[in-house]
Amino acid sequence: MSFRLGLTGSIGMGKSTTAQLFAEAGCAVWDADAAVHRIYGKGGIGVEPMRALEPRAVIDDTVSRPSLRALIAEDPTLLERIEKIVHPLVGQDRQAFIDTAQADILVFDIPLLFETGGNARMDAVVCVSIPAELQQKRVMERGTMTLEQFEQIKAKQMPNDDKVARSDYVVITDTMDHARAQVQAIVNTIKAGLSNA
Repeated sequence: MSFRLGLTGSIGMGKSTTAQLFAEAGCAVWDADAAVHRIYGKGGIGVEPMRALEPRAVIDDTVSRPSLRALIAEDPTLLERIEKIVHPLVGQDRQAFIDTAQADILVFDIPLLFETGGNARMDAVVCVSIPAELQQKRVMERGTMTLEQFEQIKAKQMPNDDKVARSDYVVITDTMDHARAQVQAIVNTIKAGLSNA
């Protein structure tokens, strides 16, 4: 039986990098965003159901995220109908990962882990964190969104302090070396617990 470790954190906190560090430490990593990309991509299991729901969302046999965002802005009720299609498909993708993963620690990289109640399916949760000023600076340096868009995304996420308080482990991603050392310590702690079980 593998140990299920949820990995979460707000935008710009360094979650993707931390997920990579867990992979380097020998953990199997499942990425919720990557699962959605597979589902929406060419030949993905979500393309035809989405075409049936909203044909304008499908371009070149892939579900276009920019088109979806525009359509949801037009009709906010669309989001709930999209989620009814996508959430079960993401669940299937996650289960396929669980069924085939070989590692003793499975890491589930899920941005909205607490918001969606996914933490209930985990044995423990890691939250990545940095001070708010550094978070904003990182996101703005990417050059992919405006400050207003960043604030909108943040508003939809549980406050960082709440996530940290509800997590079993916290990784401060101020430097790569610091983050790597914390990840290794978490992996060592979990493996020690597994060998004593």
